[in-house]
Amino acid sequence: MADPVAGSAQTPAAVRRVEETMGTVFSFDVRGGEPAAVRAALEEAAAELRRVDQVFSTYREDSEVSRLARGETTLARCAPEVAEVLELGAQAERASDGWFSTSFRGRLDPTGIVKGWAVERAARHIAAAGASGVSVNGGGDVQMLGAPGAGRPWRVGVSDPLRPGGLAAVVSAAGTDELAVATSGSTERGAHIVDPRTGRSAVTDLLSVTVVAPRLTWADCWATAAFAMGAREGLRWLESLDGVEALLVTAGDEVRWTGGLAARLG
Repeated sequence: MADPVAGSAQTPAAVRRVEETMGTVFSFDVRGGEPAAVRAALEEAAAELRRVDQVFSTYREDSEVSRLARGETTLARCAPEVAEVLELGAQAERASDGWFSTSFRGRLDPTGIVKGWAVERAARHIAAAGASGVSVNGGGDVQMLGAPGAGRPWRVGVSDPLRPGGLAAVVSAAGTDELAVATSGSTERGAHIVDPRTGRSAVTDLLSVTVVAPRLTWADCWATAAFAMGAREGLRWLESLDGVEALLVTAGDEVRWTGGLAARLG
């Protein structure tokens, strides 16, 4: 979660909110900007997250994605965001050579990309209203924009999968106006990541993969794909991606990381 920073002359007072939807908890930490405009944008972002759940949830029989999967509607009749998300998912599938997919056992399921996309979109909506710093955390995956104060970067703790309550690393957004951190793993939610080649739970030597990238849409996808690949192939693939760094923790308590990750720790 984002490391809170107290308000001061250099650190604008925080506007915070918690929203429960999409089966998880979203937390907002917003700094700067005209208060009324920022609060209005935050309300709009929270409402949009609820709408995204109504459109994309695979647990709702009446959601547009569920109806599309059953052939009861067409993509053209769905909200335009459905086509946008499916195109992003197709890009992720091509970039990962099929290790990321928006289908499950032949059925449409964009769950793996929707949350990261929705969090990033919410953060950008609030920033566009004039906020100087925005951090949106959706179930542990975070999109950060701007900064919480002058000379005070956003910081995110990465949970240690083998030591409950402990941190494997602290990621800093110093020197950039946008940074995202996403983690995929089996520690908290069990074996929920699927190997798209088999349609079964991914058999891997990893406990977690944390990806650091400018955009949460992609960070979330890449973390999921690399986890399914396993430690050796996942690390090699992540090293090949521009602007992407990562931390991998194996079941044998071995920590591996990409070459440029050190510059993001602190």
